[in-house]
Amino acid sequence: MDWPYGILLLLILMLTGVPLAASMLLVGTIGTATLIGVEPSLSLLGQTVFDNSRNYSLSVLPLFLVMGNFVVQSGIAHELYDAAYAWLRHRRGGLAMATVVACGGFSSVCGSSLATAATMSRIALPSMRRFGYPDGLATASVAAGGTLGILIPPSVILVFYGIMTQQDIGKLFLAGILPGLLGVLGYMVAVRFSVSVGKGREIPVEPKLPLRERLAALRGVAGAMLLFAFVMGGIYFGVFTATEAAGMGAAGAILLTAVRGRLQLRRTIETLAETAKLTAIMFFILFGALTFSNYVNLSGMASDIREALGPLADTPVLMILAIMAVYLLLGSVLESLSMVLLTVPILYPVVAASGFDLIWFGIFVVVATEISYITPPVGMNAFVLRSVTKTVPLSTIFRGLMPFVVMDFLRIGALIAFPGLALLLPLGT
Repeated sequence: MDWPYGILLLLILMLTGVPLAASMLLVGTIGTATLIGVEPSLSLLGQTVFDNSRNYSLSVLPLFLVMGNFVVQSGIAHELYDAAYAWLRHRRGGLAMATVVACGGFSSVCGSSLATAATMSRIALPSMRRFGYPDGLATASVAAGGTLGILIPPSVILVFYGIMTQQDIGKLFLAGILPGLLGVLGYMVAVRFSVSVGKGREIPVEPKLPLRERLAALRGVAGAMLLFAFVMGGIYFGVFTATEAAGMGAAGAILLTAVRGRLQLRRTIETLAETAKLTAIMFFILFGALTFSNYVNLSGMASDIREALGPLADTPVLMILAIMAVYLLLGSVLESLSMVLLTVPILYPVVAASGFDLIWFGIFVVVATEISYITPPVGMNAFVLRSVTKTVPLSTIFRGLMPFVVMDFLRIGALIAFPGLALLLPLGT
């Protein structure tokens, strides 16, 4: 089966509601069977599943899921929000800025955009509504801040990317730190713009807290800050690998939950069961993606795309902009994980052959994917906020998100112009 028909079949299956993992597994197996025969195709499928299910590096996935789930159980999100607000309350839009900062902090020990958005929405939205924040700004600050969950390490999508492209997951995590911090700053600028126009100018400003009270507010988040510094510092200084860091992070999250008095037996069993379920789903998705990647390699798709992009080879920036356009187009019809798993097996051989660093490309892909989380019509974080608020129309949420989307485009432009934003920390290891 020629690859255009394979892509078409995959899109049809996904758009008709067939689960992502099943769609990629089915198309990859059928496509491979038409190229090398049924028996070799099934043998390749079995070998892919067997080899990767025994892959030591894959243990990073359930361990970081354990870490994230126990951090959620520890209830640290409230303290992150309170600490950020203590430092930002005297600025116009301080609650929304605190929401963005708290989302960034929560992402650093959670790793899920949807979990970040859902958790912070229940904490931040009531406060912002009480102080008269417009619905668009209030919901947009949570939805945009939540996107940081897939970039600031640990990140599930970066784990998938690293496995599919055979890149060092630890270096990918380090590469995500500076662009993630730039995202936090950019979103704070977006908040500042939003409160300088329209009803935002009516938002009250509270008096600045004394330094002693602001420092005291950091006490509640000291454990989470130390956990993040311990995990990422260990990777940066070579004390342990990403997989070992995941184990240390999981143990640290359980200890943090226990210290905070949240380690109840029933809730812990539920957390572990949820982690096991999510791990099984993630592994199934990964096996489907790897099977589809085998089909991509055998079908000659990568070489055909490289040939099609040949005229852009002398201008690498144009090639990256063309890839960015592909992500924007796909983002209008696919959710983020589907988009990454569909495109990375196709594009990364082309990008590598053109001389781009695959660590940098991984961060570029994630930032491009972040944009799809907050742009219509398939902005997953916007839908999460809509399900939580119920009374705020999607159109209001998307309008509030426009300044944040602009900042994301500026950030991805900076990433293209200055690759060192992503490569500075990995090169230091």
